[in-house]
Amino acid sequence: MGIVEMRSSATRDPGPARSPGARWWVLTLSGAVAFWLTNLAISMTPIAADYRSALSIPYVPMLLEAAVGGLVVAAAVALLLTRFPDRVPDLGPLLKAVLLAVGALVLVTAVVEAPAKLGSELAEPGYWLLVAMVFNTIRFLALGVTIGLIARGPATRRDRH
Repeated sequence: MGIVEMRSSATRDPGPARSPGARWWVLTLSGAVAFWLTNLAISMTPIAADYRSALSIPYVPMLLEAAVGGLVVAAAVALLLTRFPDRVPDLGPLLKAVLLAVGALVLVTAVVEAPAKLGSELAEPGYWLLVAMVFNTIRFLALGVTIGLIARGPATRRDRH
């Protein structure tokens, strides 16, 4: 008579309690907050005041639009980072998030900013496009770095122990 081994359910490896993608919303909110706070800091500079004046942008609606825009971009970066981690080059969560944020920056610049500025009746559309690109670069990098740091946080702590 042969011996039959039975694995108890306690010996099975259930994997992590939560999948890495289960916290995409935490990454999204943190990235959006970083984007918005960076936008708030930029909006207090004299060049931002000139930019708003040249484009006739009211201050409070601009802050609301930055919150929505930051939420959309952060959600895209967080979802791509957590749902499709193998599709992004394996550079670690921080560099992956920054790479995704730079990709979003290029997309937004090509699809939204460049046509809006260059097709407008502004006195110096190239100058204002450059200003917008600098502002967006700072905001998108803040978003990417924040998402990347939060995404790698628990993994880094586990690796140290």
